[in-house]
Amino acid sequence: MARVVHMSREEFEEAVEDALDEIPPELTAQMDNVVVLVEDDAPPDAPDLLGLYEGTPLTDRDGWWAAGSLPDRITIYRNPTLAMCDSREEVVDEVAVTVVHEIAHHFGIDDDRLHELGWS
Repeated sequence: MARVVHMSREEFEEAVEDALDEIPPELTAQMDNVVVLVEDDAPPDAPDLLGLYEGTPLTDRDGWWAAGSLPDRITIYRNPTLAMCDSREEVVDEVAVTVVHEIAHHFGIDDDRLHELGWS
């Protein structure tokens, strides 16, 4: 069982920013109307959730969608991530995987395809 890694919210947010910086610019240029947030705790009905994409994937948008639409949200959850990792390095790696996973949902890639690609 993993021990809880201690990492301040600021340090965790920096790990998320670093993970976003690793996304190739040609992909980030295609990201449209999406915000990435950090929350301490996952929703009560999914306390072990590491990240969540909420929105309309790019593959499901049509011409009318963008006008006046709220941004899609990618939320990375700090406490569940810290609880499952044994070291800061593992946290950084897990954050990077979670960020890629949630961005993939923004691009319309589902969990089954991510699993096939080795991003489970």
